[in-house]
Amino acid sequence: MNIRHVLQGILCFILCIHLIQCQKMDEKKMAFHVEISSPGTKYRIEPVFDKIKTLEGNRAGLPYGGSSGNWGDSGSSWTEQYGTPIGADITYYSRYEGTETFYRLNVDFPVDTIKDYMERAYSRWDDLKGETQEYKRLGRGYSASNGVNAYDSFSTLVFGFAPKGLVVVWLNFGNTRIELGRYQAQPVTDAVEIAKAKEKYLAMYRISPERYKEEIKLAFIPNASPKEWDDYRQRYHWRPVVTSTNPKFRLLEVLNYTYNGEKEGALRPWVLNMPYKERAIPQEMVFFWETGKEKQEQLNARAFFNWEKTNEAFKQAGNKIDMQVKISPDNDSVDILLNGKPLETDSIRIYQWSGGYKESYK
Repeated sequence: MNIRHVLQGILCFILCIHLIQCQKMDEKKMAFHVEISSPGTKYRIEPVFDKIKTLEGNRAGLPYGGSSGNWGDSGSSWTEQYGTPIGADITYYSRYEGTETFYRLNVDFPVDTIKDYMERAYSRWDDLKGETQEYKRLGRGYSASNGVNAYDSFSTLVFGFAPKGLVVVWLNFGNTRIELGRYQAQPVTDAVEIAKAKEKYLAMYRISPERYKEEIKLAFIPNASPKEWDDYRQRYHWRPVVTSTNPKFRLLEVLNYTYNGEKEGALRPWVLNMPYKERAIPQEMVFFWETGKEKQEQLNARAFFNWEKTNEAFKQAGNKIDMQVKISPDNDSVDILLNGKPLETDSIRIYQWSGGYKESYK
């Protein structure tokens, strides 16, 4: 074998390794997780047939097992799926709704909306390379790592299953969760399709016919309704405005966890003048601030809201609402108002924290 053939062989080997590495990088950029959630354990559903439609046409599906966690957050994920999710075809069993209650969700997501979100990466940390933005158009495959990368691209497709076929879908971007849409699954009524779904369900979950009948009685919830989770989707035109008369007050971050399953984070500088936006009712909000560099001057307040009282207050507040969060100059108390009227909360707790932001006191 002459030197030319040896060099050609080495070159081919290097090219193959390079192609494999490129393929792995492309797959990593197109990877996403899937979660299936429900309002609580008693509302658990079990998928029987599942398919996530992708723009690329490759196979993607749901995790094995039933729904778990809380509304919008299952608390668990599984093997990575690949591609761009543009719809779903899912048949699932809702055992708490009575005998043979199977639903089928066969929907297409708005492709242009999906493509737009797939280009976004939302901030989790301060951007040390420039001004922190709500999101940047970085494309897929970004994970925030403090000090290196401040933004998270699309990571998880989340399904929420409520009674009577109500299904909500969210997109996760690390610290940000956005509702994609509300969809309606249809009851499976064809006897042949029901029999096929039941057979698959019993085999998949290794349940005997006797146990199947027993679980229907044990899990049954009379008059199960989707109204509560539909109501959570009500939105109002509002923003948080956090202030203090302490001359050294420095607001650093606001986190907003809403009843409809969404999450929103805001950092400096745009946390100082957040835009009005159609937002759902907050369930919990966290405010981070400093009034100096000592540990006792680094604080966060967690505010917990009651759905009925807060929703009623928002209804009465008008069409353009400032949630005014007023922190006392001694950092010992927090008052919350809607357009100047006190807003009753379940509780507000103030904690010390240690950490650092780009504009922290040094």
